[in-house]
Amino acid sequence: MTFDHQQITELVYTYALGVDTRNWALYRSIFAGVVAIDFTSYSGGQAFAVHADAWLDRVKPVFTGLAATQHSMTNPLVSIDGDRAMCTMYMQAFHVLEPSSITPTTDENSFTIGGYYTDTFVRSEDRWLVNGVALTVLWRRGNESIMAIAAQRGASLLTTAENHA
Repeated sequence: MTFDHQQITELVYTYALGVDTRNWALYRSIFAGVVAIDFTSYSGGQAFAVHADAWLDRVKPVFTGLAATQHSMTNPLVSIDGDRAMCTMYMQAFHVLEPSSITPTTDENSFTIGGYYTDTFVRSEDRWLVNGVALTVLWRRGNESIMAIAAQRGASLLTTAENHA
């Protein structure tokens, strides 16, 4: 594995770590200024390009409102063409709204998706940055409605924190 392959793979892992630990500075650090986002496989709608700070503002409430998440990434396939690269990587994303309510026989307080990311990268000086994220969902399990509940809860928590800052 070349240094470039390793750095690109680590960026995808950092994407997951930043979201799961709610380390927003770490999460933001992996993105180029503008990012192409395609989550149409998950939520419908249209793919779009957005400033990385605005993307962070969209992601933060959802994950702040969840009690826990775990994004597992495996089998990275990296291709590099000069200062551009692409990585396709399998993923599973487990989302928990209320961990005390999870039992082995119910998924009502959790939601899991499985599929893969196809991410694009651009070399910026001496490092790679993510400039595109495309999610392809292959399966879903659990209660998807917890995601909207989490977004509302997270927005409220963030507003309260800002008002007390």
